[in-house]
Amino acid sequence: MPGNNEKAVEISANEFESTISQPLVVIDFYAEWCMPCLMMAPIIEEMAEKFPEIKFAKINVDDNSEISRKFKVMSIPTIIFFKQGKEVERITGSLSSEQLEEKLKVYIK
Repeated sequence: MPGNNEKAVEISANEFESTISQPLVVIDFYAEWCMPCLMMAPIIEEMAEKFPEIKFAKINVDDNSEISRKFKVMSIPTIIFFKQGKEVERITGSLSSEQLEEKLKVYIK
C-alpha cells in the first residue's frame, strides 16, 4: 500500500498512532527554531518523492511534547522509522540525502 504522499505531512498527536500503523513510516521529530532540522526538511521532502511506498510525516516537538517524551526524543532532529507501528530504527542529527537514502533502501523489499 503506497504512502500516498507527495511530501512529508505534519501530523498531530491525534494522528500519530494511525500514521505509524501503516506498513512503513518515517517520522521526523523537529522544531521550527532548530537549524539542523531546517537543513533536513528538503532532504525529507526529496526522499518522500523518491520513495512513494514509504509514508513520511513530521512532528513538531514544541507542539507535541507528549509524543516526544513517549519516544524519548532528547535531541532534534530525530528521525524514527516505524514498521507496522514498531520502531525499527532511529537517527539523531542531520544526514545527507545519500545517507538517508541508504538507510531507507534497507526497508524496501
